[in-house]
Amino acid sequence: MQIKGDSFVNKLILLFVFDKMEVPLSENTVLDMCSSSNSWISYMDCKPLLLTLLQHAFIYKVSTQGEPLYSITPDGRICLADFYVQIPSSLREEISVFVKKNRNKYRKRQECVADYFMNKDGTYTVYLKIVEPSQPILELKLVVADRQTAKNIYKKWEEKAGSVYATVYDCLVD
Repeated sequence: MQIKGDSFVNKLILLFVFDKMEVPLSENTVLDMCSSSNSWISYMDCKPLLLTLLQHAFIYKVSTQGEPLYSITPDGRICLADFYVQIPSSLREEISVFVKKNRNKYRKRQECVADYFMNKDGTYTVYLKIVEPSQPILELKLVVADRQTAKNIYKKWEEKAGSVYATVYDCLVD
């Protein structure tokens, strides 16, 4: 359910999403949740609204390393508490259900960053990273023989990152 033309309600929707997620969110995550996976706010409205919320200190930048993460401020929570009834109850329920079902998926997607590129010698470098809001907790750089291997590692990273981290940690700390 998209609220067309109501900038105030759309700002409240964004604050509600931040509040329900309970973790810092990247711009891409917010855009995906609010515009791509759902049509709560149009894509063209969502980006400027995020900037407005940031400029008015209703959200703040948690991390500047890599892709910035944003979280709701105490003022944002107060504003939401004062005006959340302006968000239609059916939309609040839809957002709550969506967040409950997808919170871990979005958290993993933000925390587990992967990329790969071709080297001059024809091999591929795969960068893998686990990012916490304040800093990366693990960064790996692997050189592999071919694009298919790089692509397979890239695709598996989100699923395997936790066990890779645990294995590396256990091997080095024990």
